[in-house]
Amino acid sequence: MSSTVDIVTIGNYKEKLPRWDPNSKNHRYALVDMGSNGIRFSVSDLCPPRARLLKCLYRERAAISLFDALNRPSTSAHGDHPLVFPDATIKQVSQTLARFRSIAVDSYDVPPSQLIVFATEAMRRAENAASMLEAIRAEAPDLSVHILSPQVETLFGAVGARSSFVDVKGLILDLGGGSVQMTWMDTSGTSGHQEDQGQPLPEVEAAVAGQSLPFGAARLIKILDTAHVDVQTSEKAKLQDGMAKAFQTLCAKFPTLAQLAAEARGKEAGIDIFLCGGGFRGYGSMIMHNNPIQPYPIPSIGSYTASGQLFNKTKEMLKVNTSFEGKIFGMSKRRRAQFPAIVTVVEALIAAVPLIRSATFCSGGNREGALLMMLPREIRNSNPLSLPDDIESSIPSGPAQGGTTLQALLSTLHSAFPPGFDLTSVASVFSLQLGPLYASHIWCRMGESDAANASSALHDAINHPDSPGLTHLARAVLAVTLCARWGANLGPIDQQLQRNLRELVDAADPNAGFWADYTGAVTAALATVIPAWPKSNEAIRDKISFRSSAEQGKKYKLHLEITISKEASRGLDLDDLRELFKKVGKHGDEKKKVIVTVNVLA
Repeated sequence: MSSTVDIVTIGNYKEKLPRWDPNSKNHRYALVDMGSNGIRFSVSDLCPPRARLLKCLYRERAAISLFDALNRPSTSAHGDHPLVFPDATIKQVSQTLARFRSIAVDSYDVPPSQLIVFATEAMRRAENAASMLEAIRAEAPDLSVHILSPQVETLFGAVGARSSFVDVKGLILDLGGGSVQMTWMDTSGTSGHQEDQGQPLPEVEAAVAGQSLPFGAARLIKILDTAHVDVQTSEKAKLQDGMAKAFQTLCAKFPTLAQLAAEARGKEAGIDIFLCGGGFRGYGSMIMHNNPIQPYPIPSIGSYTASGQLFNKTKEMLKVNTSFEGKIFGMSKRRRAQFPAIVTVVEALIAAVPLIRSATFCSGGNREGALLMMLPREIRNSNPLSLPDDIESSIPSGPAQGGTTLQALLSTLHSAFPPGFDLTSVASVFSLQLGPLYASHIWCRMGESDAANASSALHDAINHPDSPGLTHLARAVLAVTLCARWGANLGPIDQQLQRNLRELVDAADPNAGFWADYTGAVTAALATVIPAWPKSNEAIRDKISFRSSAEQGKKYKLHLEITISKEASRGLDLDDLRELFKKVGKHGDEKKKVIVTVNVLA
């Protein structure tokens, strides 16, 4: 590679990335990722205080395979194959990037200094990478292209995977067209912490320790399709050995992983893995296609979690890819063609890791990782669920936005649970850190009918599938709980959606559906007595309170006592409050009953 090529390393990536300034007049950033399998472009808004959400304003993918261009059939009489981009590819790429630049700068007002292009494996290997860069500069003179070192690619990929979650503790793998990376990341306990002087960033530690293997989906499928069987066997063995050594190296570096690995070998616990890159997302789409819940209710592979048992069914997934003739959601023809190679990588991973407990597929990648690394550590480590979101509405401005009123509201809802009940023991809007988000929706759309709002609750939770912090389980719990808040009176089509979302909830926690219905009914009672967001803590405390107790017998009985003030009871039919709970405990084989008493203070 030419010495004029700009390489981004762990030592200089901070200087190469555009600077984020909270006081800047423009917080729009554009990124182009020149991957081996395609070129991805996006425009994002990092305006405070929502910068952590990495809100994407525009995205596009150009189906240009740089790997295929490098590895086209040789025309040499000697059969040798120089790794060079053809002139046609150079022209196509340079014009595509010029178009992306025009979209960013002219249509979305991105300052040229806040537009960055980076490239990975294919550009690192190309002998004429400098020619590609010169052509790009000719088409777009102010456009700079940075080639990521393997460590920085691991850094951005791992941080991009993490961007979709509050915290990550597990192996992170990225399968692209030319290579696969593995590292370990544990961000638990770092939320809200500012950067410690002299202490290495956990993200950088993960990148430095990360392992990269030259077995991307595009490269490996070429070997499986065209190489002699002896070569195939040899390359598979190299992949398996490389994956095993990569895992062992990470265990030696990270004691927590080593301990988990020891427990996994004894079947005492398992290891969670987080998977990003188009190759792994393709495998996740195939798993989702074969999920027992059908049709699967959330239309996105981002933040989809499969059990280790389901993840390990590689032979079954490969068989479906071969036999199923229809369209599989989330999988292009190219990804279907590469699927045998993807399965080969997955099988090497399964052989290397003692016991995979869960596999979560991540929507984030290099672009999201680069954006997140531009932000200060305290913002990177902040909880995206604590920020105003764009699903429906945020907490109203004014008194409602004060944290004290929000906490008083959540405390009132908590008081409806029996004393000593561990809210973290069940998948709920509280244990999944959805409290502020749930609260912000309680009084939304009050001018619409309950039936319309119940339907909207289901659809709103799944219509923005890539919002950071929201896993598929979190979306399902939020949808079912908000639907119950509005009475869950649904038409036939929405009834099917609700059943499938409940199945997703119940698969994770058999008790979660009951407590979602109960929380929704308690919320409906509160919103009946207090018809708008409370203007003060006293507006809640002086009007309504909850107290409950539990009785465990053949059937679980929950006794709920609702007390309302005399003023708040004026014009209210108390039987209407009791009726709000008539559906709680009535789904499936739930052996639970809620007994409601309503009192009025004298």
